[in-house]
Amino acid sequence: MPEFHKVCKKSDVPLTKGKTVLVADKRIAVFNLAGTFYAIDDGCTHADASLAEGGLIVEECAVECPWHGAQFDIKTGKAKTLPAVEPVATYRTRVTGDDVEVEV
Repeated sequence: MPEFHKVCKKSDVPLTKGKTVLVADKRIAVFNLAGTFYAIDDGCTHADASLAEGGLIVEECAVECPWHGAQFDIKTGKAKTLPAVEPVATYRTRVTGDDVEVEV
């Protein structure tokens, strides 16, 4: 049964940036887009690069893989550009006080 896990403080993820967190043996990327937090699998489905280290494309709600430029929608996990074709998993998030929580 999925449950929420505290993964970081809001201040740990600056606006338009990502942070890698470990939850239940999963590597998850948490993003702060205009104060709304999103969570996706941290490994690019093309070559397993850390998506938290990629650039956030704010106007498209997407992150770009730092290795080969594949883009993923941070809301849906959909692969938006090649070379990735497989989506990444997404996770529900919530903010409780100053804590960011991810449902896994």
